[in-house]
Amino acid sequence: MKNNNESLIECVPNFSEGRDEKKIEAIADSIRSVEGVKLLHIDKSPAANRTVMTFAGAPKPLVEAAFQAIKKASEVIDMTQQQGVHPRIGATDVCPLVPLKNITMDEVVHCSKLLGERVGKELNIPVYLYEHSAMENYRKPLPNIRKGQYENFAEKIKDKKWQPDYGPLHFNLKTGATVIGARAILVAFNIALDTQDVTIANKIAGKIRESGFVKESNANPVKVKGILAKLRAIGWYMEDYKKAQVSFNLLDYNTTSPLKVWQTCKALAEEEDTKLLGSEVIGLIPESCVWEAGKFAIAQEDDLFLNNESFLIRRGIEYLGLDKLKPFEPQEKILEYALANAQLF
Repeated sequence: MKNNNESLIECVPNFSEGRDEKKIEAIADSIRSVEGVKLLHIDKSPAANRTVMTFAGAPKPLVEAAFQAIKKASEVIDMTQQQGVHPRIGATDVCPLVPLKNITMDEVVHCSKLLGERVGKELNIPVYLYEHSAMENYRKPLPNIRKGQYENFAEKIKDKKWQPDYGPLHFNLKTGATVIGARAILVAFNIALDTQDVTIANKIAGKIRESGFVKESNANPVKVKGILAKLRAIGWYMEDYKKAQVSFNLLDYNTTSPLKVWQTCKALAEEEDTKLLGSEVIGLIPESCVWEAGKFAIAQEDDLFLNNESFLIRRGIEYLGLDKLKPFEPQEKILEYALANAQLF
């Protein structure tokens, strides 16, 4: 029976393996083996060669499950053999901890540091703290730490500025490095374009993301600010769909929602003479994100169902194209539903 007063943390580790089912299942089993933690979802991408797992639980068992998952990944994944389109620096590329209920961000920061210290000491893996856990502002954004990727990290780690927070001061070639930290809920949202041209995806990503892009202007490059706040984006070719994609991280879905990203991306795609084919959420998505899109879609058609929650969710899924690239099951993909089904909420 669930305890409504119990603290609850979500963990969303990203592993650099998306093809070998035995390895993926071994990592998943290491999470399932910890009592007091529920594995909510596994999201595999063979083309990206990456798997995102989502689990939740009380602080102590959750930190233990995260450690066991990182340990198992270090045993089964050999980064010297790993290839994939997604940026990465290690077997467990990043391991975020997210406060969900009855716990503060500062308390989750403490949990992340306990985890990072143990991973560095017991597994001999260089660990970097990011987001709310970061010791320095320049280490807060994940892209800053990840810059150079696995292939160039053996040199990067020699720079005093980029020495790890925990673990060895030299690069571990087999496991790579790991980024751990406390952060708010993030929505990983990818949109497929009706083209195989990655330059178009990159152009759209540059225009829409908060950091913008550099525009060549004679001999003086000009930095152009992006359209949407609290948004990161890159373009890539996704072999899974044989299409170019714009991959988004929504750092604050209340500021920039999937609906806003979809509509803006659609307008930019039209400027490039292409269209949106559909989208996918990597991991889980908050209910309000889908509900907002459904409410907008119905308002354009008929407001008779504005108070029908299940209908709003269905229309939101349709409007955002969440079921166009692969199946989207609300009970599995919407965060609140997955937590309720696991008897955690």
